[in-house]
Amino acid sequence: MSSGRNVRTKRPVSNGYRNIQKIPVKYREHENDIPETSKLHGRNLFKLHPFRGVDYMVLALVVILVLFGLVMIFSSSYYYAMTEAKFYNDKFFFVTKQAKSAVLGLVAMLLCMSINTEVFRRLSRLAYLLIGALLLAVFALGVVANGANRWLEFMGTSLQPSEFAKFMIIIFMSDYVIKNQRKLTGNFKTFIIGAFPLLAVAGLVAIENLSTGIVIAVVGIAIMFVASDTKRVRNFVALGIFGALGAIGFTLAKSYRRERITGWLNPWADQTNTGYQIIQSLYAVASGGLFGLGIGQSRQKTFIPESYNDIIFAVICEELGLVGALVVIMLFVLLIWRGTKIAMTAKDKYSSYCATGITAMIAVQVIINIAVVTNSMPNTGMPMPFISYGGTSLVVMMASMGLLLNISADCRR
Repeated sequence: MSSGRNVRTKRPVSNGYRNIQKIPVKYREHENDIPETSKLHGRNLFKLHPFRGVDYMVLALVVILVLFGLVMIFSSSYYYAMTEAKFYNDKFFFVTKQAKSAVLGLVAMLLCMSINTEVFRRLSRLAYLLIGALLLAVFALGVVANGANRWLEFMGTSLQPSEFAKFMIIIFMSDYVIKNQRKLTGNFKTFIIGAFPLLAVAGLVAIENLSTGIVIAVVGIAIMFVASDTKRVRNFVALGIFGALGAIGFTLAKSYRRERITGWLNPWADQTNTGYQIIQSLYAVASGGLFGLGIGQSRQKTFIPESYNDIIFAVICEELGLVGALVVIMLFVLLIWRGTKIAMTAKDKYSSYCATGITAMIAVQVIINIAVVTNSMPNTGMPMPFISYGGTSLVVMMASMGLLLNISADCRR
């Protein structure tokens, strides 16, 4: 029998984190898709045993590639370093600096292996704002080298913020796509609004470093694609078309980029200028034959400008031949395969998206680097991961591998 009083019940708030915690884990597609305030405590900020359960194949591949990179940097740079007074005629100049960066990269990798992945997620917005500030600082305080303004000087050390932007955009976009799912599945206008944080960073980088800007854009789009509704592929196709037009616009805006296009189309038309590096690189690749001339025996390294840098794969081809080049490529293929598997079996969406971004970053850099060396695309500055000379690039790559190993330790077996 009714008491005559209307009893009103509170409706649960549908979009609050508080109520999501009450939903049993078995009803969620992925655990920890939305951050829980009770998930992280001071006692679990760090893993006491960071190596426990990690993908040891990934760890072994990283170690092999870094050590191989040190060998090839010494092989391709010792003659140049010992004949130049500005390098103190020290044949170990470049390999010593790279070895120091490798040690710093090892520390960064261990740190990223040890920190709870939830920490990366919660710091992702701060990381995004920080990298945005650094990229803007480059325009005001940057150091110009080789005609490009890409570096910041800090306590006598040169830093390249665009390299850090690769890592920062991965940890930011992996969280951003979860919280903005509706924007990714809406119409094209909504989709572009959702992609604006990515496009803003990629555009800032592309102004002075088009190739790195392209890498950042591809990495971010890969994360968005994995996180989005596959029925909205047309949004990505349209974005790709606009992105290609934007890349053409950036290329035509700088005279040295236009010259690279003409040099790529016909390097022999200007053999002493725009086509010089391409021609010398192709000579190196061709002269390696099947088994190469042997470590340290490259002849073209005396002609290729900065052969220890972005063009180092040409020296690998000359000294180790086709067989050696294929082995290096297979090492990267294995790394990409393991990264893809980690992304597919990660414990939650955030970890899966991070692994996707890291794997995409490795893949696109390797493809661009080899394509440039073989003149399959216009010449652009793109280091080969772990192998090319460059301290900032090596540290960022090893830190990224630390996060990938961290994710692998918690994968669903």
